[in-house]
Amino acid sequence: MGIWFTERQTSDVGITCRIRKTLYAPEDTGIQEMAVVETGQFGKMLILDGTVQTTIGDEFVYHEMIAHIPLFTHPNPKKVLVIGGGDGGTIREIMKHPSVEEAHLVEIDGSVVEVSKKFLPEISCELDNPKVKIIITDGIEYVKKMRGEYDVIIVDSPDPVGPAEGLFKSTFYQDIHDALKEDGLFVAQTESPFYHEELISRVTSSIKGIFPITKLYLASIPTYPSGLWSFTMGSKKYNPLETGAENFQRKMETRYYTPNIHQAVFALPKFVEDMVK
Repeated sequence: MGIWFTERQTSDVGITCRIRKTLYAPEDTGIQEMAVVETGQFGKMLILDGTVQTTIGDEFVYHEMIAHIPLFTHPNPKKVLVIGGGDGGTIREIMKHPSVEEAHLVEIDGSVVEVSKKFLPEISCELDNPKVKIIITDGIEYVKKMRGEYDVIIVDSPDPVGPAEGLFKSTFYQDIHDALKEDGLFVAQTESPFYHEELISRVTSSIKGIFPITKLYLASIPTYPSGLWSFTMGSKKYNPLETGAENFQRKMETRYYTPNIHQAVFALPKFVEDMVK
């Protein structure tokens, strides 16, 4: 029958994958339980506290969409902050933008960075880039100390459970606002519209109360709950739907993101539109 891993995505729904090999046995890092397995369908998979964080098979969707939408919206992003994302996938995509001079990765669990470097080199390949600075600390506390530092901030957080709950609160979004430059913007992953309607409505309302431009967009990620995932942008100046053609002159290799996708993902199904009104 083989060995299977099941993530219980809600109390009534789960996703199950056959495991070919355990690469990094479940271990308590002191912050969370972490494992890396090889699956039959999605290849290598990083698991934290029993939930899928990323897989080789579909990570490109998440990482391209959380990075390129904000970085193409901003006309000249030079200094970028990533909160979470210790696997390095978001950093990898950020490094495709030649305008970026500094990228700071703030990760609460240094073990995620080290394990990803060893077992997920396809994802973590830019973590040693000289433009990248890795800071092992609590992202919530880090942004409280920043004022007008960043062009773009990307909140690449886990689900809103335990320490990560604070990454979905209005006080945190206010600190993000203050840490951005006067024309800065940020994006956060904001869960599934099928399973997290209340959270998406609350988060959108909080961000609208702080940023003059607030936009939610969607992408399809098979291993994330329901397969439909949302991201929410708060921007002080730039509207992602008004991104000029000159921004898209920054050519790069992608597998999901395109200029047409950039526009299309903001066209929301009616039930999602109702959540964010």
